[in-house]
Amino acid sequence: MSGSLVFIELGFAGLRSGSWSRLVRWIACWRVGRAAGPGVAAGPGAWDSEEVGDGVVTMFVCGDVMPGRGVDQILPHPGDPELREAYARDARAYVDLAEDAHGPIPRPAGFGWPWGDALRVLDEIAPDVRVINLETSITASRGFAPGKAICYRMSPGNVGCVAAARPDVCALANNHVLDFGRRGLADTLRALSGAGLRAAGAGPDRAAARRPATIPVRGGGRAVIISCGTASSGIPADWAAAPGRPGVNLLPDLSAATAGDLIGQVQAARRPGDVAVVSVHWGSNWGYGVDADQVRFARALIDGGVDLVHGHSSHHPRPIEVFRGKLILYGCGDCIDDYEGITGHRAYRGDLRLLYFASLEAGTGRLAALRMAPMRARRMRLQLAPAADRQWLRTVLDRISRRFGSRVDLQPGGMLALRLTR
Repeated sequence: MSGSLVFIELGFAGLRSGSWSRLVRWIACWRVGRAAGPGVAAGPGAWDSEEVGDGVVTMFVCGDVMPGRGVDQILPHPGDPELREAYARDARAYVDLAEDAHGPIPRPAGFGWPWGDALRVLDEIAPDVRVINLETSITASRGFAPGKAICYRMSPGNVGCVAAARPDVCALANNHVLDFGRRGLADTLRALSGAGLRAAGAGPDRAAARRPATIPVRGGGRAVIISCGTASSGIPADWAAAPGRPGVNLLPDLSAATAGDLIGQVQAARRPGDVAVVSVHWGSNWGYGVDADQVRFARALIDGGVDLVHGHSSHHPRPIEVFRGKLILYGCGDCIDDYEGITGHRAYRGDLRLLYFASLEAGTGRLAALRMAPMRARRMRLQLAPAADRQWLRTVLDRISRRFGSRVDLQPGGMLALRLTR
């Protein structure tokens, strides 16, 4: 997300109010293009990835995971709460806002608290590969990035919060990983490595930042993941990694030449039987439209052999497309953050989140199924979304995805599922 715009866009004028409830029914599984029959039932095991069939690789991807700032302050080892924002000087102010909106938050909360019910969903579906966009600096540094209006920082002692979701890859090519400079980036890489977590999209030099992460999957293949970002998401130009200079894998533009370079990286890394994912941080924070250059770029990647385009930066989900049988997620929305109680852009329902589970045919990378678990953020914790919110998400996602030939259904157990129309 474009951190410099957070308060301009979300506002700070008031608080959200209202009660919250917890969804207690489990979600039924759904195959793309198939109708739900009477045998599809919710309950323990209903989200098991085996139900989409054999010979698939199920990928979990999500939007922005931001365990810094206010979230860091509720975890077992909070760091320095200092902020240098126009509207807040102490990260604990965000905890106060969330508590004013939805009630008390335990302090300290456990490392798994921000993930909440999402951890149970992940255990039920048991995806083969988990990819998150980790959008914070993990450091104790006080070296705020000059000129950066919003900076996210998490204490290295709280890296267990990231590890709680057991991600296979943390995509770092975004506009907050260098919020505390190159020292903060080095600390982040060190903290992730120390926790046994793999990073992609940032590194001590250009070669490291561009290097794909490879994850073995069942059947003998691998998932090959490249993390990259664009200036449209708010990544400063001088954050780009270069020979001998730490930074992120920043794309110069969305031209055909840049797509070709990225495709070359994928082809150099992949082997027969692999599935290839490009995780890209791009675009504005708000709005359901997708820029024409993003559409052209994503489709060019698919034409070049990429199997899944995982887009993120927007605060809410954006359209879904299946192009030549391959999945494009133009924007996955937020996942973990400290935005409760901040007003502005309420029509987009930024408190609602989706966990995406894309099942790809092993070997071909073609989409076999896309299931999405609706969540709602309350007290800095993800809850299973109640019925009305699930229906709202389905209606919006279905409407905005129609222009791309995609339709979205709400299944009896509460899962959203993609239904293709062409």
